[in-house]
Order: sequence, then structure tokens, then C-alpha cells
Amino acid sequence: MRIAVFTKNLLNPAYEGARLGADRAAARLGATTAHYVPQKPDDPAEQIALIEKALADSPDAFVLVPAHPTAVNDAIRAINDRGVPLVAFVNRLTAGDCVSFVSSDDYELSLKVAHHVFDNLSGSGKVVIVEGPHDSVTNVPRVKGFRDAAAEYAAIDIVGSSEGAFLRDPAREAMTRMLGLQPRVDAVLAANDSMALGVLDALEAAGRSALVAGINAIPEAIEAIKSGHMLCTADFNAMNMAYIATECAIRHLRGEPIPGEVMLPVQIVDRYNCALWDMPFAERRCPGLREVL
Repeated sequence: MRIAVFTKNLLNPAYEGARLGADRAAARLGATTAHYVPQKPDDPAEQIALIEKALADSPDAFVLVPAHPTAVNDAIRAINDRGVPLVAFVNRLTAGDCVSFVSSDDYELSLKVAHHVFDNLSGSGKVVIVEGPHDSVTNVPRVKGFRDAAAEYAAIDIVGSSEGAFLRDPAREAMTRMLGLQPRVDAVLAANDSMALGVLDALEAAGRSALVAGINAIPEAIEAIKSGHMLCTADFNAMNMAYIATECAIRHLRGEPIPGEVMLPVQIVDRYNCALWDMPFAERRCPGLREVL
């Protein structure tokens, strides 16, 4: 069995972990993987071309994160039309069908991250948000969670928001501009860890400090938490999502029953528990489907 695995870019460490998770599941279950990744980050046109290439290669199943919430829908329908099983992970499909979907609750995890930050501010402070792409299926609920949490605290003031493309360098540039506009920033809520690291870069360059939180629990973020530069993250575990998605694809091909949806639990990671995540992706456990269920 050969599984075509689609991730959105080569720059976000979370997708590096996802590719490793897919490879581990395939190796354990006697399958192989072929990876299809846009060279231009999150480029829907390139992902469409890669889906066409994969279909020409006749894989047994697809495991896929859509690069855009709607722009790749026709390509997803083409997978369905060919009768190739598709398992989606991280982001839900907005068209077409998948035999299973594996993710975590973006709204719940961002709400919990924001509560953790605001409690560490004793419920008072000026906060900025660094978002991913505004139309991203992942970004929308995360930003809503941040803002809904802020509404629960009378003295928390969201003073600005900027878009950082879910990547470190764009987030650094966005935060640099924000710091030029805001003389006081007490905390930054970043919609993923790569952007949180870019925020830390901008703060260091400006000689300023703030509580910084992200989402993903990538190794670089864990290191920043250990060193005291970053307050917390949430374990949005793309590696385990890809592992389980690939396992679901293989079990479906074997004729075994699989759940239509698997949602991984939300866990906040800070200096008190970060040792559990303090290792490279290659050394982290990937709980299988049965263990997660």
C-alpha cells in the first residue's frame, strides 16, 4: 500500500513532524508514503498540481491537509471521483468527502491558551494578537478563542492584531511593525508556535519583553519555554494527527472499521510540564488510534 501525504509547506516545523508521523505509521503497518509539499508555502495552485501528479501516480489513499479552505476543492473532488480514499487532518474539508478527519479543537485550545496568559497577567494588560492567514480554517477559530477569552476579563485590552502567515519571518516583521505602533505590550497571543518564535525575535531586537504564547508545542517553542522566553503553548499535535490519519487510511484499505472523526485532547504546555515535550519530533511518542480512542 502506498499513501500520498500532503502537507502545506516545508517551513513550519509542525508539518515536519506531521511527515515524520505519517512515515512512522506507514512503516509500522507495512505501507509506504510519498510526500507532496508545495515549494511555495501554502500555495493552493501548487497543491492542485501536486494532487494531479499524485493521481497520475495511482496511490492507494490520500492523507491531506488542504493548502486553502476553498481553492483546492475541485482537486479534492477529483480524488473522490477517482474513488481513492481520503483522510483529512488538521483542517476540515469544505467540499468533497473524506473517510475520516483527525484534528484537535482549535477554539478550545486557543481559549485555554488565552486564559493561561491572562491569569499570568493577573487579569490586566494590553495584548496583541498575531494571526495566521485571515481565511485559514485553523486561524479563524483560534483568533475567536483569543478574543472570546479576552471578553471575560474587564481589564484585558486587545490593542492590535496583525497577520503573520503562520511562519516565523512574516510574524517577526508583523510584530516589529506592531511594536512601532504600541508603546506598551504586555502579552502576545500567536496563533501558532512559528509565529510566536518570530514575535520573540522582534521583541529581542527591540529590547522589549512581553508574555508570549503560541500553539503547536514544536521543539523550538519548548526550548523557549524552558529558557523563560515564552510563557506557554498548546499541544496541537500535527505529528500524531498525521500518524493517526495515516493509520486510518491503511486500516480503511484493509477493510477495518475506522471512526469518521478523531479529535485529540487539548493540553497546555508551560514551564511546569514542558519536560514531557522536551525532545525532538523523532523521539516523541505517537499514540496509535486505539490508544487515543
